[in-house]
Amino acid sequence: MTDASHADPGSDRPPAPEPSRAERARTLLHQGRTGALATLSRRRPGHPFASLMPYALDADGRPIVLISALAEHTRNLEGDPRASLLVTQSGGEDEPLAAGRVTLMGEARRLRGDEAAGARALYLARHPGAGGWVDFADFAFWRLEPSDVYFVGGFAAMGWVDVAEYGRARPDPLADGAAAILAHMNRDHAGALLEYARHYVAAEADEARMVAVDRLGFKLRLRRGDRRWSVRLAFPGEVRSAEECRAALVGMLRRARGEALDTRPSGA
Repeated sequence: MTDASHADPGSDRPPAPEPSRAERARTLLHQGRTGALATLSRRRPGHPFASLMPYALDADGRPIVLISALAEHTRNLEGDPRASLLVTQSGGEDEPLAAGRVTLMGEARRLRGDEAAGARALYLARHPGAGGWVDFADFAFWRLEPSDVYFVGGFAAMGWVDVAEYGRARPDPLADGAAAILAHMNRDHAGALLEYARHYVAAEADEARMVAVDRLGFKLRLRRGDRRWSVRLAFPGEVRSAEECRAALVGMLRRARGEALDTRPSGA
């Protein structure tokens, strides 16, 4: 399933395919390390109380947090388990509202016994620095059980995600290498990005930056004078590794330049 909600305004081109919103939400949470946890304040009843919160995900995409009994958010959860976790896309975009973000809403509960032991392993794999206090008596693991998921993929791309679909989704296969791919392309192949935009979406720009990449394609942030906008380009076929991504980008550049395609190793 794909999500084509990032069609360029004013363009009659069919939108490039994207992973589903559930997959994109799961990928964004997989890539993240911290979010903003909102709980219901006991000090000011009815008011949300937001805290910076490191988290890890379990196999079903449920956030696990390690919190102290002395913390205000823990006291809030003990009085009312309802909570939300907001996680935003890190890096890539120069305009915060153009970046992706996910809000998970649900109820949090403290984990005990085998569940706590499993959570400990997951959390320390994600946050090894927490080993210095993970076993303190006042700390415990809690898990947010999502009942609603809201995804925002940037301007004019937003909506609710089915919780069951989110739970079944898996992170994009490029998720762990995406930051390195973006850094490499923006640092070493800025000219190629302009050529992609010109050839595949007929966009003339003074500057182009790759701000997102996944198995189906990539997103460019373009600037021409004072105007800034985003376009999405599709890969010729699905890619599932950094090497396959590289090969697809090389092929697309050769095609844009009118060069014959071959299988010899080459840099973009």
